[in-house]
Amino acid sequence: METMGVTRETKVTVLYLFSNVVCSIVIVLLNKWVYVHVGFPNVTLSMLHFAVTFVGLYFCQRWNMFQVKSVGLKDMLPLSLTFCGFVVFTNLSLQHNTVGTFQLAKFMTTPCIILIQMFVYNKQFSLLVKLTLIPIVLGVFLNFCYDLQFSVIGTLYAALGVLVTSFYQVLVSTKQHELQMDSMQLLYYQAPLSAFILLLVVPVLEPVQATLIHDWTVTDLLMVSASCIIAFFVNISIYWIIGNTSPLTYNMVGHLKFCMTVLGGVLIFEDTLHINQGIGVLLTVMGITAYAHVKLKEHKPPVRTLENECEILIRKM
Repeated sequence: METMGVTRETKVTVLYLFSNVVCSIVIVLLNKWVYVHVGFPNVTLSMLHFAVTFVGLYFCQRWNMFQVKSVGLKDMLPLSLTFCGFVVFTNLSLQHNTVGTFQLAKFMTTPCIILIQMFVYNKQFSLLVKLTLIPIVLGVFLNFCYDLQFSVIGTLYAALGVLVTSFYQVLVSTKQHELQMDSMQLLYYQAPLSAFILLLVVPVLEPVQATLIHDWTVTDLLMVSASCIIAFFVNISIYWIIGNTSPLTYNMVGHLKFCMTVLGGVLIFEDTLHINQGIGVLLTVMGITAYAHVKLKEHKPPVRTLENECEILIRKM
């Protein structure tokens, strides 16, 4: 029975990992397709993503997948504002950059979070952690320098996306500890509040009338709907993977998604990939892998040898 239980659990884990990889790749390529071929407004699409995510989470809590916790508006407003910022700027980065450049720029979130924690929260990091940031930054810099479709506005959106995403992730970590809430409980409040905030700014930032009178085809409607639904499944699968696998597993899955998404951008959107960009990609992946390895070693609990066990028993006596 135990063997069957382990096998069933392994199958579920593989299913979630596979779903996350597929959905994460598809959502990037779908969004890019919607921007290129439909010209769908960025902020409006983000608002629809939030609305559909809330509907999905509502049914999840009705099916007892998580428990809703009461929380005040003042606690959720900063989270929702930064949540809006990171999704909108990230999507704008995707809209104005190649898929490869968009994906690679997101890796800058790691050094940005470290800098925020060092200078805002006075947190200290080891020399090895700091050294792993060098290939990450150098790799991203190489990619941007040799990107044949480089644009100033695309770079600006990528930088703003990294900055706001970093602040959001630090804020989420702080709020989860402070409010004793998990990711799904936070997202249950963030999603509808973020959708409402974007609903207020959409008429100011985007041509609503142009969207309404657009000559919609069945394909256009299906692509936009699919983007919203898959965005929800990406959030759910990420939550499950983080909660049920190791940080190393999640990190390796991230590398796989990155490589496959870049390949998808080259094959589907004919994104160019200069040889120096390839070197930049390799440097960045090596830096991220080294960072994950160092962090795992730093947080690895000490091995309990027979001698240590004897010492513990003596102390207890």
